[in-house]
Amino acid sequence: MNTQVLSGKQLATLIQQRATEEVRVLENSGRRPVLAVVVATDDESTLWYVRSIERAAERLGIGCRIVDLGPEATEQVLASVLRDLSAEPSVNGIILQTPLPVGVKADSLVGLIAPEKDIDGANPLSLGRLAVGQPAFAPATAQAVVELLDHFEVPVAGRNVAVVGRSAVVGKPLALLLLERDATVTVCHSKSGPLERYTQPADVVVVAAGRTGLLKGSHLSPETVVIDVGTNVLPDGSLVGDVDEASVTGIAAGLTPVPGGVGSVTTALLLLHTVEAARQQEPAELAAAATSAARI
Repeated sequence: MNTQVLSGKQLATLIQQRATEEVRVLENSGRRPVLAVVVATDDESTLWYVRSIERAAERLGIGCRIVDLGPEATEQVLASVLRDLSAEPSVNGIILQTPLPVGVKADSLVGLIAPEKDIDGANPLSLGRLAVGQPAFAPATAQAVVELLDHFEVPVAGRNVAVVGRSAVVGKPLALLLLERDATVTVCHSKSGPLERYTQPADVVVVAAGRTGLLKGSHLSPETVVIDVGTNVLPDGSLVGDVDEASVTGIAAGLTPVPGGVGSVTTALLLLHTVEAARQQEPAELAAAATSAARI
């Protein structure tokens, strides 16, 4: 059978177009959305990614402030910066980019990001709100998976979905988002035993474990849709996912490429979340004017 390539590029473009339209609305009220990205590393691949976010933001009319604290930044310095950005009215969205300096734990810092500016769902409050169905920004990568499934009209209601990986960034929030779509979700991890026990009965498999070539064709039944969230850098600098693409092709009904799949949608969603955060943070007088206009 032919395996459909589930590219994220068209979807990313559609999301960017939506963000651009919302930016224009905000500009008409004299406001420009601003995203702050806090960086504390000299890892070149991370810095490249941050620069790509900055370029994409500028194209959409979103201000992007890169706060580069360097690889020697202490936890105290990072905490102070996050508090200041959370309190600064001109900043609408905040990302704490990983990796962080040795000895600095993200868990103790992400809780300092104001929930209304937590556009990548890093604050535990955001994950808690997501769990009980309250408004919150979902982690962009987890949401990107759901958006891709919707875009390619892959049904999940009443179907079995296996999520490989239980991180707080992808696996756990994705399971919550899929449950909201009435999927039956199994979350697999290093102690789950043979992977095929869970992936072969699944209609959709999402792999987000950070292990090159983890999912193989033998783990799947025909017609399974596979979403590859992995981003692994090979010694030659090329990027691959968690799926052994060669063995899966011809068995899976659809497969997202790496790069060009989930990642491009994730970046677009981060920018859209920034615009949505800016709209939600409108000064009271602008919000009241918008409400009055809507009534008219």
